[in-house]
Amino acid sequence: MERVLGIETSCDETAAAVVTSRLDVESSVVESSIDQHRDYGGVVPELAGRAHVATIRPVVERALVEADLDPRRPDITGIAVTAGPGLVGSLLVGLSFAKALALAWDLPYVGVNHLEGHLFAPLLEAPSLEWPLVTLLVSGGHSMIVHQRGPGEHEVLGETLDDAAGEAYDKVARWLGLGYPGGPVIDRLAREGSPEALALPRGMLGPGLDLSFSGLKTAVVRASEDHPDLALADVAAAFQATLAEQLLRKLRAALEASDARSVALAGGVAANSALREGVAALARERGIAAHLPALAMCTDNAAMIAAAGLHRLAHGGASALGLSARPAWDLREVA
Repeated sequence: MERVLGIETSCDETAAAVVTSRLDVESSVVESSIDQHRDYGGVVPELAGRAHVATIRPVVERALVEADLDPRRPDITGIAVTAGPGLVGSLLVGLSFAKALALAWDLPYVGVNHLEGHLFAPLLEAPSLEWPLVTLLVSGGHSMIVHQRGPGEHEVLGETLDDAAGEAYDKVARWLGLGYPGGPVIDRLAREGSPEALALPRGMLGPGLDLSFSGLKTAVVRASEDHPDLALADVAAAFQATLAEQLLRKLRAALEASDARSVALAGGVAANSALREGVAALARERGIAAHLPALAMCTDNAAMIAAAGLHRLAHGGASALGLSARPAWDLREVA
């Protein structure tokens, strides 16, 4: 049985995991530096990079120990590491550490696309899921709809033309004085408010599958200026309902135009209650399976990187030691 060590350092989480070829997660460790970024309203690249340098070794050693492996020379067959997209300084820490381990242990390693890692996350919880699969991948930096014929076989059907969904949440939360990160606090607040209390424009009403949230963010700012007495819960509820409506409308169109037998959520915003409820309802309506990840699989983690790495090592081979970090690595470039 093959066993891969995964390493993820694309943003502010330092993560390591051990996953087998049967997609059993033997360990998954995540150390976040988010507390260092709260006062700045977003991730500070320099602080994130320094945190990775300080934590990557203990995080990797802990993942190996929790998998009952010798951290000095573990019984693994390869190493998978995020090579992009992400913050270049953060990526370089993980990539350099993975290369050092590969050399020290004489093992193959492979650079993994972070977004493809998210696409593999549902397999860790449902290895026998039915293909084809349409995935709504929504995070702080990316929002897209992806059609998957099988593991590693993906086609981007639509993506955001400006802000990602998670980015819109953070910017609206910052404007409303709700702190960072914005997604969880707006989600909680929205449950106490009425989405009908504020009319916000629906975006991207045309037939395509691309997304846009910049206009919605601006509309929330203007509406809160025009109606300063409006309850924050109502603003949050209206914003979340409008954003979810666009995502679910585009996802519905993608499902109607495809032969998908399953639908999945992936990425940090997959933890959002409105999206989870909406995707589950769409699946019931179409009579297909819905894969809603556990909260631990929504956020950045190394188990999904290891799963993608297992596939890449088996089908594409190892990466060269000269591989560079790719902060703007497009998922379409992954074949």
